[in-house]
Amino acid sequence: MKRLATVALTALAPISWGSTYAVASELLPPDRPLFTGVMRALPAGLLLTALSRTLPKGEWWWKSAVLGALNIGAFFPLLFLSAYRLPGGVAAVLGSAGPLFVVGLAALLLGERARLRTVLAAVVGALGVSMVVLTAQAQLDLVGIVAGVVSSASMGAGTVMTKRWGRPEGVGPLAMTGWQLTAGGLIIIPIAALVEGAPPALDGKAFLGYGYMMLINTGIAYWLWFRGIGRLTATSVTLLSPMSPLTAAVIGWAALGQALTPVQLVGMAIAFGATLAGQLTMGAPRPPKAEPFSSTEENDRNISMDLTDERVRR
Repeated sequence: MKRLATVALTALAPISWGSTYAVASELLPPDRPLFTGVMRALPAGLLLTALSRTLPKGEWWWKSAVLGALNIGAFFPLLFLSAYRLPGGVAAVLGSAGPLFVVGLAALLLGERARLRTVLAAVVGALGVSMVVLTAQAQLDLVGIVAGVVSSASMGAGTVMTKRWGRPEGVGPLAMTGWQLTAGGLIIIPIAALVEGAPPALDGKAFLGYGYMMLINTGIAYWLWFRGIGRLTATSVTLLSPMSPLTAAVIGWAALGQALTPVQLVGMAIAFGATLAGQLTMGAPRPPKAEPFSSTEENDRNISMDLTDERVRR
């Protein structure tokens, strides 16, 4: 039951990210995705860091910068480049391949066994997403494809390395989320200035949209995501990713008047079923190989629970 609650809370992160397109199209200035990335990440990161009242120490300065680059600073610009160069459906399908990167990297770096059922869940989930978002008019662009694949790989690597490095002793997920968002936002600033120029003028709708993006869509969502990485396996967390494009499709239908075809409905059912099946096939997470993600006392409790489970199985 505790794991189910953790999965449900973690799933709220990709569900929230599914609202990004609707909010951006209805409330935010057009053609400013990098500025939007800065407004999402940097204020949220500074706020969470202030609330945690904790700064990185020692090696965690560069580790936070690396994680912030993988999860935010590189991921956002590459994702936006892919979205600009490709139809939205193609970009979404490339993004849905992220779980496959995580499955491979988790097996290599975390020792998480790449089970056939897990791989099938990731593949079927991507298939379902493609049925929801792809259209017959979709066209391919090499630069966009490369950007989409690398953005998925970047987020996947960030998820795995967040699990592998864990957290410093006594530091909670709030502080870790704040460090990464701050680092990622700072990385995007010069890119946004070079590509998009000066910031746009903002009206009331824009302030409302950016407020939602900063607090809900980024601050709380990424806190739930990184919290989930600490309590679940990296593979289990990433298999929740299809919830983002599925939520976007539902919001488009409910709020923007976009029709859903029978094929899309079948695709939604397939992707949701694969997401659910992926969670049912996952066991309890193993402790990471490097620094512990939780405190020493929590690790002792985890070891005790593992021994108890082993005795029960015997």
